[in-house]
Amino acid sequence: MIDIHCHILPGIDDGADRLQTSLAMATMAARDGITTVIATPHTDGVIVNQRVVQQAVDQLNTELTGQGIDLEIAAGYEIPAELVCDLQSHTIADSCYVLVEFPHQYLPEDAVETLYTLVQAGKKPIIAHPERNASVLRNPDLLRELVAVGGMVQLTAASVTGDFGPDIQHCANYLLRNQLVHFLATDSHSPTFRKPVLSPARKAAARLIGREEADRLVVDNPKVILNKSV
Repeated sequence: MIDIHCHILPGIDDGADRLQTSLAMATMAARDGITTVIATPHTDGVIVNQRVVQQAVDQLNTELTGQGIDLEIAAGYEIPAELVCDLQSHTIADSCYVLVEFPHQYLPEDAVETLYTLVQAGKKPIIAHPERNASVLRNPDLLRELVAVGGMVQLTAASVTGDFGPDIQHCANYLLRNQLVHFLATDSHSPTFRKPVLSPARKAAARLIGREEADRLVVDNPKVILNKSV
């Protein structure tokens, strides 16, 4: 499995606070069957910039090799929607895919325009955890237009397993059943806060949409990103 959204880099954002936390997260991920994690710290393009992130990724990969932890880290970013058009070069795993975070409280009026602009620029926008967005919770069908213009949807694993409560789980299940989901990811911040595991969500999704479709969300579709395929 491949995790395309994880805050595993130490001391970069609100994720892992130190190296030992990153190593603990990596150990959990590897034991769960995750082979690659795309590190996606929140970025503003200035303090958390491409040089800082790549350096942190290289250092963590060196530590993982030294510790014998069978996991590879790739560089990525989680970009706030208001900055994403200015930070189009901050892609995940050096691909054409961009991880976009809309405000948790609402879906902006220009959400469709934002994604369309990215698509026109040759990018593939991935909407991070929309099932936890207040507007989408009230009306999951709002995502249909975003997907129609080229947006892709990433659900949080813990949403699918019910760790965020029944409302968010119901929204996640609705999106899965209606074929509006392209990725499952952990969005893990520590070994205990959104744990860096995918297999429980993979099994839960399989019960709803079948094993083959669930595998696409954690294996096949993420592999396209790593292969830098269009």
